[in-house]
Amino acid sequence: MQIRFKTRRFEKAANSESLGNRDWGLRRATKIRQRLAELAAANTLADMSTLPPPRCHQLREDLDEQFAVDISRNQRLVFEVDHNPIPRKPDEGIDLAQVTAIVILRIEDYHGH
Repeated sequence: MQIRFKTRRFEKAANSESLGNRDWGLRRATKIRQRLAELAAANTLADMSTLPPPRCHQLREDLDEQFAVDISRNQRLVFEVDHNPIPRKPDEGIDLAQVTAIVILRIEDYHGH
């Protein structure tokens, strides 16, 4: 899968072990790099496991066009589809089997903890 980053800073941290470790801490940076490698290795978003540990899942409510994978118990790597237009199924849901490019948006604890 093709991966872009919303910000240059995030891209630099993701692609530099020393910068990533400094910004996120060794443990979290390692997990972020692991999730990015899993996403990059997938041919489509449908290839990503919905089971732990990555637990790729679509977000809800006002974030329903975004997806996330687990970084830790509460932390998520949040991304969105990088296609224009977004590939859709007949029911208007996102067709994960057609998603071959994503944009990494942020790391977030959207649980409010």
